[in-house]
Amino acid sequence: MSKGQNSGGLMSSAGLVRYFDAEDRNAIRVDPKTIVASGVLFGIGILVLNALAF
Repeated sequence: MSKGQNSGGLMSSAGLVRYFDAEDRNAIRVDPKTIVASGVLFGIGILVLNALAF
């Protein structure tokens, strides 16, 4: 490749960025706070189960 040619890395990923940025009306939408809260509750549940198992 010569120095003046673009390697195409940015252009080849542009379609993926456009695909993942698209909003779909049928997509499941979950609040990020809900995901964090469920992760924390799951972690606390694991700690409680470990404490009860001795």
